[in-house]
Amino acid sequence: MIYWELFLAFLQIGAFSFGGGYAAMPLIQAQVVDKYHWLSASDFADLVTISQMTPGPIAVNAATFVGTQIAGIMGAVVATLGVVLPSCIFVTILAYIYTRYRKMKLLQGILGMLRPAVVAMILSAGLLILVPAVFKSGAFSFAGFTNGDFELWPLLLFIIALFLLRKFKMDPILVMVLTGGMELVARVLGFVR
Repeated sequence: MIYWELFLAFLQIGAFSFGGGYAAMPLIQAQVVDKYHWLSASDFADLVTISQMTPGPIAVNAATFVGTQIAGIMGAVVATLGVVLPSCIFVTILAYIYTRYRKMKLLQGILGMLRPAVVAMILSAGLLILVPAVFKSGAFSFAGFTNGDFELWPLLLFIIALFLLRKFKMDPILVMVLTGGMELVARVLGFVR
């Protein structure tokens, strides 16, 4: 039963995560945290971090990680198969359609209308990572700014990373290493706990 649930959960993620890994994060959270309760919100934030730091697509890394946590190696295989199967089918069909009808205005219009939805999903995914990093409770609240739930240091690291990425077009891997180093130095010097 658990293998079937893993397969179906990640099949849905694979089938509806248009726009890539960041766009898949809200879908992964909906299945893994909200529906099946396989991970807590805090564990999900850790999952996203781990999926970002390991090679490969986020959805595949998440499927492998969750599958292993829930049902061992076989769970990882089933979840990973579930998340990649829709892409294999869709890409094969879309490649055929696109090469045959690429100049068609209807197809160009559909692709143009999907872009804003993909941007919204990516923004939502970014907020899913940022909010638990900045608020200890894992949820945004205005009261969090006054009751000690808000942490300034992760927000500063976010702003610095965003600045380095946008202004100086730095390599994302270098930015990750720099912000990780800043966190390490801050903890060693006792600036953050």
